[in-house]
Amino acid sequence: MAEIVYPPVIAAARTLFRVLDYRFHLEGTEHVPRTGGAVLVSNHISYLDFIFAGFGALPAKRLVRFMAKKDVFDHRISGPLMRGMHHIPVDRGAGAGSYATALRMLKAGEVVGVFAEATISRSFTVKEIKSGAIRMAQATKTPVIPVALWGTQRLWTKGRPKALTQRHVPITIMVGEPMYPKRGEDVDKHTVDLHERLTAMVDRAQRTYPEIPQGVWWQPAHLGGTAPTPEEAAAMDAAEAEARSRKS
Repeated sequence: MAEIVYPPVIAAARTLFRVLDYRFHLEGTEHVPRTGGAVLVSNHISYLDFIFAGFGALPAKRLVRFMAKKDVFDHRISGPLMRGMHHIPVDRGAGAGSYATALRMLKAGEVVGVFAEATISRSFTVKEIKSGAIRMAQATKTPVIPVALWGTQRLWTKGRPKALTQRHVPITIMVGEPMYPKRGEDVDKHTVDLHERLTAMVDRAQRTYPEIPQGVWWQPAHLGGTAPTPEEAAAMDAAEAEARSRKS
């Protein structure tokens, strides 16, 4: 497919990263295949995660097509960019169409990006994940590539003001070894395995991060931060979902 929008967006992002002097630590980028389809599955802690998860695929010269909420595509500014980069809109009320689009792209040799937690984790730990990534990989005979991000939540996350002009922020991007779920194998078992891998990778990213201060909002509770615990975060998510359902 024609790439008119994606390359200049990447160039602009790289320029911005240099200006803001983000301190990147990339690990395991050799696990991203240089050709053929793959399902890239990242944890989700920031509204900017698709940028940084995609950044982890650039050493392999791959462009990731992320599945993202339809609302992002409806926005007058982000919409044209998302469509121009051939990302995949997801309508949660009618998900079959986006799933079919993702399968078609995988079969065509594209890398499709998925946030299997569906929404941002307020606790900055890996929430329960959906099985869609495993099912897509099985249906298209493509690998699943787990990715752990850390530091991106400091720039812009749920319930916090944007801090997009912060300088010198360390950003960790870890790419894990591929999984190869086969058609007919237990989807739930593979989903549990993926969750365990993501959890272990995120924990390692957190514990090896250059800055581990106590009592800060962007640090998980189990490492001395003031972020909600997973239980508190789940209650907050449930309350938000209930409020949203009352409005609809």
